[in-house]
Amino acid sequence: MAQPLFHLAFPVHDLDAARAFYGGLLGCPEGRSSAEWIDFDFYGHQIVAHLAPPKRQADHTNPVDGHEVPVPHFGAVLSLDEFWALADKLKAGGIRFQIEPHVRFQGQPGEQATMFFYDPSGNALEFKAFADRSMVFAT
Repeated sequence: MAQPLFHLAFPVHDLDAARAFYGGLLGCPEGRSSAEWIDFDFYGHQIVAHLAPPKRQADHTNPVDGHEVPVPHFGAVLSLDEFWALADKLKAGGIRFQIEPHVRFQGQPGEQATMFFYDPSGNALEFKAFADRSMVFAT
């Protein structure tokens, strides 16, 4: 059985800004689109930016390893090399991080590099990486 693909539809207030951010800065290939939505290939998974009014309430946060993590958020688990290359690309692209790229849970099961930032519509994203991918679900 093939690995299922993940699908996420999320609101954006400007499709051109979403296209520039996800397609341009993050390098996600664009799929189908209309005047109301755009499909992107997000590391082999389908995400769909849907035109919607701006969000009315602020995100909630939860404390994780000394940082306030925005909820909700989505992202991808990358290799360490891909993670640090993306972090450099985002810094060069002027992204303001909610949580700067760093390693959390050092020396513990689940040690990971992580970073949080927002897209132009205020959607929170987290990218992370593990030196040992078998630790993704470690307890």
